[in-house]
Amino acid sequence: MWDLDVSDIRQYAATGRLPAVSVVDGVLGRACERALQHHEGKVADYIPALADADPEVFGIAITETNGRTHQLGSYGHVFSIQSISKVFVYALVCEALGHEEVLTAIGVNATGLPFNSVMALELNGGHPLNPMVNAGAIATTSRVPGNSGAERWEFIQSGLSAFAGRPLTLDDGVYRSEALTNQRNQGIARLLSGYGCLKGDSDETVDVYTRQCSLLVDAHDLSVMGATLADGGVNPVTGKRVVGEQVARDALAVMATAGLYERSGEWLVEIGLPGKSGVAGGLLTVAPGKGAVGSYAPRLDEAGNSVRGQIAAAYLSRALGLNLFASAHDASSPGTPASETTSSDSGKKDTDNDE
Repeated sequence: MWDLDVSDIRQYAATGRLPAVSVVDGVLGRACERALQHHEGKVADYIPALADADPEVFGIAITETNGRTHQLGSYGHVFSIQSISKVFVYALVCEALGHEEVLTAIGVNATGLPFNSVMALELNGGHPLNPMVNAGAIATTSRVPGNSGAERWEFIQSGLSAFAGRPLTLDDGVYRSEALTNQRNQGIARLLSGYGCLKGDSDETVDVYTRQCSLLVDAHDLSVMGATLADGGVNPVTGKRVVGEQVARDALAVMATAGLYERSGEWLVEIGLPGKSGVAGGLLTVAPGKGAVGSYAPRLDEAGNSVRGQIAAAYLSRALGLNLFASAHDASSPGTPASETTSSDSGKKDTDNDE
């Protein structure tokens, strides 16, 4: 992973909810300023409809589990959700079919290979490894409830709209553009079908999958969708339960494992939070129990992840104490050497630990 430009930002451990509004707003502003200093990466051009994106547009939003929001830049700029949809379709399918059935059919292990890898599928005997890469996502979409492609699409659109707290619509231009260039996904679907890992017709499944990736969202929507997972499946804006607590946990765990494709391990070490990227430039980062960050910046690194989105997420993770793996020594703990305690503490009896 290239330099995330946060080595000067102190990493600390925090628990509970996010800090006060003024603190979050200040940190968000500084994260935005830091991200805007970077111009690395390039806009996705293998999908014609995405190639025209303005590379300088940047928007970011945080939604807390109490429904409070913090937003800067072009947070209302709409774009296609792309692979970020995988998280929420996976959650909906888990809710419909149950943990064990989906775990057995789809898997949860990282591939270490690009998102559209056929090799990963072949090396695993035609069985998808996780729902965040295309093979697993297509297999997941094939299991969406419904007797036809139209019914499955309606289920997905309605479900993702419930996560966002508003009706989401299709970007017809992006859908048509992707439908003309998705031969690789069609090949993956046929390979899955040949191995008996796909439900229903392969071409119909890929069409529904292409539609789900073409739903329009903005950075604010992503933050609300992510905050719904952070809040145990309850949308913090509408107050409506979308999925159960275990499903939300499963979705976050898979995001942490494979949300940024072959860079997922590096992301987890540096940012320490579940995350999911999309090639249109969207990036979702979730702090369980606290909230979520949604961002849009179409310049991508070589793995297809938003450059500015990653920098902003890394800044927020450090400055707000969000990293799930961050830890700090507790000087008040019983095991603290006497040389590390203050003179005023050294003579006190630890009554809580007196036996």
